[in-house]
Amino acid sequence: MSESRRAVEALAAGEPTYGISTGFGALATQHIATERRNQLQRSLVRSHAAGTGALVESEVVRGMMLLRLATMATGRTGVRASTAEAYAAILNAQLTPAVHEYGSLGCSGDLAPLSACALALMGEGDVVLRDGSVVATAAAMETHRLKPVVLEAKEGLALINGTDGMLAMLAMGLSDLKMLVQSAETAAALSHEALLGTDRVFAADLQALRPHPGQGAAAANLRALLAESEIVAAHRGGMAKTRVQDAYSMRCMPSVVGAVRDTINHAETVCNRELASAIDNPVVLPDGRVESNGNFHGAPLGYVLDFLAIAVADLASIAERRTDRLLDSKRSHGLPPFLAADPGVDSGLMIAQYTSAGIVHELKRLAAPASVDSIPTSAMQEDHVSMGWAAARKLRRSLDGLGRVIAIETLAACRGIDMRAPEKPGRGTAAAHAAVRACGAPGPGPDRHLAPEMEHVRLLVVSGGLVRAVEEALGQPLL
Repeated sequence: MSESRRAVEALAAGEPTYGISTGFGALATQHIATERRNQLQRSLVRSHAAGTGALVESEVVRGMMLLRLATMATGRTGVRASTAEAYAAILNAQLTPAVHEYGSLGCSGDLAPLSACALALMGEGDVVLRDGSVVATAAAMETHRLKPVVLEAKEGLALINGTDGMLAMLAMGLSDLKMLVQSAETAAALSHEALLGTDRVFAADLQALRPHPGQGAAAANLRALLAESEIVAAHRGGMAKTRVQDAYSMRCMPSVVGAVRDTINHAETVCNRELASAIDNPVVLPDGRVESNGNFHGAPLGYVLDFLAIAVADLASIAERRTDRLLDSKRSHGLPPFLAADPGVDSGLMIAQYTSAGIVHELKRLAAPASVDSIPTSAMQEDHVSMGWAAARKLRRSLDGLGRVIAIETLAACRGIDMRAPEKPGRGTAAAHAAVRACGAPGPGPDRHLAPEMEHVRLLVVSGGLVRAVEEALGQPLL
């Protein structure tokens, strides 16, 4: 970092260099006098902190700052070590800059969100405290005995010219989605039992005929979840008498969730490459050259963020179809209409399926890619942008919806399994069923207020509690 800083300071005394002694964007041809260059950096941050809308979640802002700090530490940005240390001190003090929903086009990086973070480093703007209250940055820094930083040559630009917001949401989204995929497989296995499905379609030799890695892993999890199931065993031989094949939403689960898994693997590859990157413009190369570049363009991230939203929508869609099948007495093979205790007097889970369908509709809208759009900015200097931030924001909403759809299927499938008694579910599905009952979602009975039960199961799903209960019972982790 020290060597890069010396290179920046040497350039500041010489020929005009973008970001050091010139304006920015369409104003890059404007030479800035030496005595005004610190003001140049402050003006850059203040003018670019132009976001609006609701506040972005603190976990996203903190993740974004951590990634920006990691880039500073590569020594490719030219910031002073003391500036990076002050940035870290804000993180350590649990002061989260107030970043707004709208403002980034994903190129040049996440300018407005990162500028809000840089503004806090300067002691300006607002920060969010651990209790959620919003206070003036200057007052919060005084409380924590932190001093505002006076930015010097290039530092303002180095603080804001990165893909860190998009990348933080991608990394966190991947972590959440991998767990939700296992939860979706668990819900599917519960539904499979409740609907008297056959496990023969999940056989390893059948899956090997189509050797997609995700499909093989999904089928292996379904086999493990359904192992030792009395329900599946009792109806294995009799299925041919009533139907030749299970519906696609049951039989094709390895293909669909497997494709989601493979999409995750691709997105994870892109994410890891970006985590290993040093994004800034200009950058300080190891030989001391300072070069402009286009590495801040968010296209690699925007594409996979959109791809994940498509996968999420389809995973939720197939889950909702199984929920609907569980509630339809013409297709559920002996279960009562809407899983109601007294059909007619009771409506059972009828409207829970409405809720699931409404969410799936929203997820399909969110699956429309943001990255195919571009709106030119900065007087056509920045004439093609990624919209990767928008892709990341809608993925977060999509993941929230997926957790809710999985929870509704889980709730319905567990009620269906109760109605198959005395036959018992498999070891894995029995553990999932017990976890649902223990979380505050009782078994079948007269109609009651469903929303609290749905929320209890949602929290069980999104916290990873459902998967942990299964893994503990199986004595091994799901793939």
